[in-house]
Amino acid sequence: MGSSLPWENLETPLESQEAGLGQGSIIPTVCEMCFWKCGVHARVHDGKVVALTGNPDHPLSRGRLCPRGVGGIGSLYDPDRLSEPLIRVGERGSQEFRVATWEEALDRTAEGLRKVADQYGPESLALFYHGAGGSFFKTLFKGMGTANIAAPSYAQCRGPRDVGFELTFGEGAGSPEIADVPNARVMALIGTHLGENMHNTSVQDFSAALGKGMRLITVDPRYSVAAGKSKYWLPIKPGTDIALLLGWANVIIREGWYDAAYIEKNAVGFDKFRAEVAKYTPEAVYIETGIKPEQLIATARELAQAAPHSLVHPGRRVTWYGDDTQRCRAVALVNGLLGNWGQPGGFYMSSSIPLKQAENQPPVPEHQAASDRPAGSYPYAGSVLANGLREATLTGDPNELKAWMVYGTNLPMVLPDPRKTLAAIQKLDFMVAIDILPMEITGWADVVLPECTYLERHDDLIAPWYREPYVALRQPVVEPMGNSKPGWWMAKELGKRLGLEQHFPWETANDMIGDRLNASGFSAAQQANLYKKGVILKQADPMYLPAGAPLDLATPSGKIEFWSQQLADTGFDPVPVYRRPEQPGPGTFRLLTGRSPVHTFGRTANNSRLLDQYPENEVWLNRATAVDMGLRSGDRVMMKNQDGAETGPVKVKATERIRGDCVYMVHGFGHKDPRMRRAHNNGGDDNALTTRYKVDPIMGATGYSVNFVSLEKVEV
Repeated sequence: MGSSLPWENLETPLESQEAGLGQGSIIPTVCEMCFWKCGVHARVHDGKVVALTGNPDHPLSRGRLCPRGVGGIGSLYDPDRLSEPLIRVGERGSQEFRVATWEEALDRTAEGLRKVADQYGPESLALFYHGAGGSFFKTLFKGMGTANIAAPSYAQCRGPRDVGFELTFGEGAGSPEIADVPNARVMALIGTHLGENMHNTSVQDFSAALGKGMRLITVDPRYSVAAGKSKYWLPIKPGTDIALLLGWANVIIREGWYDAAYIEKNAVGFDKFRAEVAKYTPEAVYIETGIKPEQLIATARELAQAAPHSLVHPGRRVTWYGDDTQRCRAVALVNGLLGNWGQPGGFYMSSSIPLKQAENQPPVPEHQAASDRPAGSYPYAGSVLANGLREATLTGDPNELKAWMVYGTNLPMVLPDPRKTLAAIQKLDFMVAIDILPMEITGWADVVLPECTYLERHDDLIAPWYREPYVALRQPVVEPMGNSKPGWWMAKELGKRLGLEQHFPWETANDMIGDRLNASGFSAAQQANLYKKGVILKQADPMYLPAGAPLDLATPSGKIEFWSQQLADTGFDPVPVYRRPEQPGPGTFRLLTGRSPVHTFGRTANNSRLLDQYPENEVWLNRATAVDMGLRSGDRVMMKNQDGAETGPVKVKATERIRGDCVYMVHGFGHKDPRMRRAHNNGGDDNALTTRYKVDPIMGATGYSVNFVSLEKVEV
């Protein structure tokens, strides 16, 4: 990286505005403890990071960080970090590696990728990625001529939500979400754990709205943190959400609690929709959901009377039962009835600062379609399916994949049915894993490349669509530890070896950033200020439509599509239809999962600072059921699913805060790689129990909440 760092050339260091942090420089950067990318002020003293606080100039942090962001120091100084390149010497999965030089490891990686591409074609290569640094490897793989580039965050998390909203409004729900929570008077959450799923800005907005008197409706089998803030908690039977949503639509229409003139002007297919939802009466919905008719009517009234300043939140991780696109479309349709698109307290219109590629950046070559699905399947998938690439590796349909690069995503704990993931890996000719910690995926790789943390590297510029357009800069605040390297450097070095150096036409990350800023018209003074402040802000475009203005949506009709001709033409239900899900058998419970506010997936399960706050996950079990089973809080159980897969021992949390037909646990614990000493065998791995999943036929996402588990007490 060199000895001269960008902040060393500033006339004066930024002065401390935070009390009690002691002396030292404050360096702005961007967090990557989760994908939210909040602005950070890193306090550096004697070459070490001593504190992380929120950048007050950054619109996503507003001077605050969540617990994970504050705990980033624990990841930076984790003693179990990967520190040297590794090359496998034993059988794949044997965990037998030798330390290699960077020259040797990069040569071996380039050789493995080139050999597969030469023998089978570039369509036999695949990249799985998560995190900002993945952009450099996307460029590398596109340069090699493959479209097999997938982020599991699509098909294993948010994809059905975006497709459901696109089919209804012509636009996805955004990331960050375009829900105008600060101005909502009423909001409904459907299985959305705000306050536990700790997205910093969303939780700040949520808290501010509650402080202003927003009324909250929480639909969840578990009494979540959000439920504790709610006017109504509806403890729904798992898997029946579509029935409840269509019941709300039925009541709002039947009672005339919608703006008929608005619907007439801005919607198509409304009469067909009204006819389809007529059967979802409060009494019929009660039979399926367990939600009493008077509760259904009262909550529908609450939403409707506050419209258009009310909304049903689109959620984030929505991959539950395999009908997820239709459930998310039902969420969008209720919002359509509320008339809240482009309205305060509904969904705002986001804007961004456009960034251009550097003028010397060449185009990528033509390539075949991705190999993530057989022809004609999952027609509305808007991104490459990670599970589809795994399936192609196993089956060869439509192309057999022979080499994987895995960047920053621990596939054995991310993709459902880890048995299939490991079977696919064993079929590969070559695999390289790039990570910060020795996650399980690295134990199966042929080459392991250690990346430095977000506090030690540059990444590409960040300019999302949001209510306040901005460009943010991630820059290193300390030198990389050990022999770890930034992703941009690895990708550039691999490009040299693969004859793709033209796709990395810069010498340093500062050159790359400067080239993009120059191409985008930023002055030298603006660029210097970006390094000093960490963010450039722009005046926002109008966030709301004028009252009474007609919608001009990107749907085929230009209007809200209550009846989707697109879906009908491709053989799917044009209006969502509720179908009763499979129920747990005697002695078993549906497994539900979620997040902790102090952990991110499985990425932080070895972080000592965050483990101090939440040391292990627990299995939530209804207290009355626990008594019947002879269990109490603190007991430990092994969890076994319907296919005999096990995890544990896991601590029991006996509580009235969950229904008796399901159990709940926080995702990301129970790591099996002994190189992560704190995470190893700590708690239970919910993904080990997801040997069943249902694939959404509309867009290919994997529904996880279709596994049933039994609990057996163990003595420890």
